[in-house]
Amino acid sequence: MQILSNDHTGKMELRGYNRYLLIFILILLVTGCGPSKITRQMRATGYCGCGECCGWERGRWLYLKLDFWNKYISSGKNEGEPYSGLTASGTTPHEPQDGLLSITSITHPWMLPFRIIFPWLWFSRDGTIAADTNYYPFGTRMFVPEYGYGRVEDRGSAIKGAKHIDLFFDSHSEALNWGNHYTEVDIYK
Repeated sequence: MQILSNDHTGKMELRGYNRYLLIFILILLVTGCGPSKITRQMRATGYCGCGECCGWERGRWLYLKLDFWNKYISSGKNEGEPYSGLTASGTTPHEPQDGLLSITSITHPWMLPFRIIFPWLWFSRDGTIAADTNYYPFGTRMFVPEYGYGRVEDRGSAIKGAKHIDLFFDSHSEALNWGNHYTEVDIYK
């Protein structure tokens, strides 16, 4: 089957069902076939990298706690193993960061000089979210109101089901201030 044919006048013309296929492809290109968004009511809790939130302690009793500069997992199947602080996907957890060209640069203009001077503050960065990877695989992007955008990079022992996520904060006090929020979360697949 030919898509284009050339008649005796020199004009190119679409033939057969290929015309409908081309129209369908053009509609997909115009409307976009980007990520679909699902909005779901979820319980979002805060956590940080401290020993209380992540289950580690300084030093081992094997060394009479004299190696206090080392961190060890304090419970679970890996008890006594060294604690690295990395997420389950192997990344370092972090809070979301707004970039130079963001709404917070307008609402908080005192941050603008810092964002201009330090190049690592020019770009936005998604925060770390811990979720049940049976429902949300690593790399799933989410938007949580009052927190910002984040990606699933971790899983927690207390996170079960599709309606519970943990949001990473840099400090324990910020995680406690967040507490438990029941909120509408946008999930991008």
